[in-house]
Amino acid sequence: MRPRCDAIDTGGPAAEHRAHGLLGKAIAMEMQDRTVIVTGGASGIGRATALLLAREGARIFIGDIDETGGNAVAAQAAEEGLAVEFLPLDLTQPDEIAGFAAAVHREVERVDGLVNAAGWDRIQPFMENPPEMWDQLIAINLLGAIRLCRTVLPPMIAAQHGKIVNISSDAGRVGSTGETVYAAAKGGIIAFTKSLAREMARYRINVNCVCPGPTDTPLFQGQPERMREALTRAIPFRRIAQPEEIAEAVMFFLSRRSDYITGQVLSVSGGLTMVG
Repeated sequence: MRPRCDAIDTGGPAAEHRAHGLLGKAIAMEMQDRTVIVTGGASGIGRATALLLAREGARIFIGDIDETGGNAVAAQAAEEGLAVEFLPLDLTQPDEIAGFAAAVHREVERVDGLVNAAGWDRIQPFMENPPEMWDQLIAINLLGAIRLCRTVLPPMIAAQHGKIVNISSDAGRVGSTGETVYAAAKGGIIAFTKSLAREMARYRINVNCVCPGPTDTPLFQGQPERMREALTRAIPFRRIAQPEEIAEAVMFFLSRRSDYITGQVLSVSGGLTMVG
């Protein structure tokens, strides 16, 4: 996604060691001078995405219900000299979503990018699901992203500029035993991405979707060992993804490299799902 054949790691802060090539020539960072919201940025894929984008020059606003984790990421970023700010966000509460967006817009006129990376799941047979679990799955994995898009889009539309990346899941493309309502919500994110991309194209706003396969996140590590081993064996590469590998795909969709791409769904799963 992001060739760096001419970069050298000097061991210093990321902003410095990406700034010069082998011949001492300046290398422009992928996300320089851009502002991006990343939900779910306190851990897992969201955390990896927030740090990658910040190391590439972006100003990041993390939104997450995990205040301890969010503040820890912001503190780590500050130690590296990166621009990452944490703001509490509960995606099940519409008022909190509106308040979060208002707080961001008080700091910046508009954001250049939105990454809807927050998600939640619980593995359980559908017939054993309590109905309140369905409500939470849909609120976090689908409605939260929809509501946040609605709040950040008006300034993007006015500027005719912006990029949105929704994190879905391959469960939303092919289904997954024990994740039926989660898969339904993630499938909804895919359909939402495609439909929103059609509506936003006239405003030069790109909307794309990344579908991770099994990834080394706290959510995955919380699954039974037998399940984790079975999933790993099913992947052609025989390993699960690292969050940073998903983050690279997200940054591609946020960068100038994808300016002519919208409404697309990219699986990053080591070949586990080869969807035509």
